[in-house]
Amino acid sequence: MDRDDRKTNQGKVVLGKAEGTDEGAEVDEIEAGEESEEKREVKEEAKEVEELEELEELEELEELEELEEEGDRAADDEGAAAVAEVLDFAVGPEEAGRRLDLFLVGREPRFSRSYIQRLIEEGLVEVNEGPAKSGLRLKVGDRVRIKVPPPVKLEVAPEPIPLDIVYEDADIIVVNKARGMVVHPGAGNFSGTLVNALLAHCQDLAGINDVLRPGIVHRLDKDTTGLLVVAKNDLAYRGLAKQIKERSLKREYLALVEGSIPVEQGVIDAPIGRHPRYRQKMAVVKDGRPARTHFRVLKRFPGYTYLALRLETGRTHQIRVHLSFFGYPVVADPLYGKPSNPFGLTGQALHAATLGLLHPRSGQYLEFSAPLPADFKQALIFLQAE
Repeated sequence: MDRDDRKTNQGKVVLGKAEGTDEGAEVDEIEAGEESEEKREVKEEAKEVEELEELEELEELEELEELEEEGDRAADDEGAAAVAEVLDFAVGPEEAGRRLDLFLVGREPRFSRSYIQRLIEEGLVEVNEGPAKSGLRLKVGDRVRIKVPPPVKLEVAPEPIPLDIVYEDADIIVVNKARGMVVHPGAGNFSGTLVNALLAHCQDLAGINDVLRPGIVHRLDKDTTGLLVVAKNDLAYRGLAKQIKERSLKREYLALVEGSIPVEQGVIDAPIGRHPRYRQKMAVVKDGRPARTHFRVLKRFPGYTYLALRLETGRTHQIRVHLSFFGYPVVADPLYGKPSNPFGLTGQALHAATLGLLHPRSGQYLEFSAPLPADFKQALIFLQAE
């Protein structure tokens, strides 16, 4: 077996290709003995919670959470007290024992787990006509009612910002995001974001998923360029969110990194969480959330390597954190890389080059590609000429 595993207390890098497995895949290690039914249920629920949390990656940012809470408080009393929709559910035999919040996310996938929990905290969810908590274990026959409030008035203003639109129909829009553009409003960025531009371009986008992130199902960092898909209606949002949950959305990146990687391919398997000291950064930490990044060498230059990468999970700053942890940070990365920027790049050399998805309405597979930005391409031309 041609494989070299580098392990630390936090994670490991699997180099090369394991025989009889997919590219960079790991060989499963099975411990002897059988798990109890209770342990299996706990593990299954933990896995489900992890998958649901992946859909809420943006909500990890504390600044955004504070802004959302302020937005909710800003709604007038009449609007906050109103009910736009009432949903009733009965717990079936296969759903017995599930947590209330997970039950509702499964029954009503258009709502995120954090939104469901907020409704529960506000007393807008009842079980058997009484108040309940998110962690309540449901029984067969329990009656669950949700009183869905009207959408909070959208405070983000449409702005006529030019967009590089790769594809658009009635359900989705795929854009090639420019470097320097923030995807959604947040602390210090209420203007000039992709959401501001989309609200001007898509007249019916408001109210899908979230006040500050209408239609957004995944994101790119401010200075990462490339492809991003946005939902234009609830059907599309649910379909795309399901693909992200199932990890079937194809997301491939191109990166130029510092140093010469000695192997042709591998997998970086290391959990990612908030940096224990610098809160604006993420890091590989022992108690972080599972994260896996596949990489393949495209070309080597003196002191640099050009990579293709595929995300298996979608943690905040995942590729940048993993490559820095591996010892080959992305060129010109101000947070996780070296201070030098020999090519004069205006941001990290990381580009979302390929995006593949099943159309949420037709089920047809669509794949899109976006060319490298000019400064990234120029850096490669410079290295090629050396």
